[in-house]
Amino acid sequence: MDRSVERVALIAGEGKLPEEIFSALEKRGIPTRVYSLRNDNSFFDLPEGCFFQVEKIDIEKIITDMKIYNIKELIMGGLVPKSLIFRSDGLGDSTRAVLGDLQEMDDHTLLAGIVSIFEKAGIRVRKYVDLIPEVLTKEGPLTTKGPDEEQWKDIEYGKKILKVLLPLSFGQSVVIKGRSVVAVEAMEGTDRMIYRSKDLSQGGVVVKMMRPDQDERYDIPSVGPDTLDNMKKAGLDCLAIEAGRTIILDRELFLERANAWDIVVTGVRPCPSS
Repeated sequence: MDRSVERVALIAGEGKLPEEIFSALEKRGIPTRVYSLRNDNSFFDLPEGCFFQVEKIDIEKIITDMKIYNIKELIMGGLVPKSLIFRSDGLGDSTRAVLGDLQEMDDHTLLAGIVSIFEKAGIRVRKYVDLIPEVLTKEGPLTTKGPDEEQWKDIEYGKKILKVLLPLSFGQSVVIKGRSVVAVEAMEGTDRMIYRSKDLSQGGVVVKMMRPDQDERYDIPSVGPDTLDNMKKAGLDCLAIEAGRTIILDRELFLERANAWDIVVTGVRPCPSS
């Protein structure tokens, strides 16, 4: 491998998103080195020198490797469980030092702190939606059927709840039934929140939005076929996601399942700022 060639780094977490980002980079002929946090890397068919399995999240070690491979730009995508911060065996010394300096440990602060270390090392963090803009949700019904009157009432109620919660860096999604809050997303993520709501209510709406000042370079909410699988198991029949700021992964399969299972999906705008 010619290490003088400038490459883009892809830090790949779990899920479909890193695969879509990688495919877009390949189509554009952009040389890429993948830093994988995944268990299954079968999707990435890469020659020797283009892949790095991250055993521990050690920022200093990763940056050193990036400089060896002449990397100036970085893309981050995919799920990295926040629970890692509570596991000493999953973090390197440099990462623990970064986390120790943070005043808060919410997702917004945590990711911003990590990104700042890369930027101080001269590695620019790039927006992945510039590569795959087609995955962003548009406003209005995405399925053959739109929300009914009761579902709209629950969507509007959920939007009001999220307007309060999102600035606090949690509650990216809520489950609403009859203008009541059934479940709020915390560290477990949207899919697990949906699954646990099945024991609390029959039917309901999932509303998912993005914090107003969230950094769109590396932290955009996403939904996919697994979201619908969990909604079906929980008996939830409507999903409202923020237009222009939510990603739909594996869109064709996603919409096929939503229509087949009679789950309404619509893109919505947040409540206006007061």
